[in-house]
Amino acid sequence: MRRATLLPLWLTYAFLYTPVVVLVVMSFNRSDSPYQLSGFSTAWYGTLAGDDEVLRGLANTLIVAAGATALSTLLGTLLAVGLARHASRSRLLPALSVLPAVLPDIVLAIGLLAFYSLVSATLGLQSVLLAHTVFGLAFVTAVVRTRIAHVDPSLEDASRDLGAGEVTTFLRITLPTLAPGIVAGALLTFTLSLDEFVIAFFTAGPKDPTLPIVIYSMIRFGVTPEINALATLLLTVSFTVVIAAQRVSRLTEAL
Repeated sequence: MRRATLLPLWLTYAFLYTPVVVLVVMSFNRSDSPYQLSGFSTAWYGTLAGDDEVLRGLANTLIVAAGATALSTLLGTLLAVGLARHASRSRLLPALSVLPAVLPDIVLAIGLLAFYSLVSATLGLQSVLLAHTVFGLAFVTAVVRTRIAHVDPSLEDASRDLGAGEVTTFLRITLPTLAPGIVAGALLTFTLSLDEFVIAFFTAGPKDPTLPIVIYSMIRFGVTPEINALATLLLTVSFTVVIAAQRVSRLTEAL
């Protein structure tokens, strides 16, 4: 009876992950056809390493992801602390802080593009970086606020009673206790920025495509084993970072 109740669960997992498994297997296909498996080969990964367009897109993506992660982590942490300390009774301000994460990507992308047009901003890596910062800030704020809820406020009170100022208390008490949540939020933001397509597609310049945009331009002419290899690498990186963020989140709950 128990196995029968678990059958829908396993069928759902099979439906979700079978295409991913097929993609990974076909990335090691010896044939140049993405639909016929003719043997094992890692040649497509070598071809991928020599593709200048892919490497340029990867470099742009890493620049955007690193910059957006740094800004989102800094601003999201400060926003989370500010909401916890000065807007604990407000429901509107916390809701607005996570709004970019709730909005559909297409809505946020169109809004950001309209704003850039309004202020006559030039589209490029800087516009994508700022757009991903807005997107990632909401996730960092949510994760850090969850961590703050598990922190004993008496630690900060004791620090101030012993003569420490607000800045000293924040740097030596608040920040170390929030560190697991900050790291988890940063890892999550980096992963989201690495894979994000819709917002980047609307806010990127024509000369500075990110890697998801490069992949989109490649699949317009058909799926190749090279694309499968690239998708496998992105999947591996994303999976690793998500697992790391999950472990850090568990550490947050345990401390």
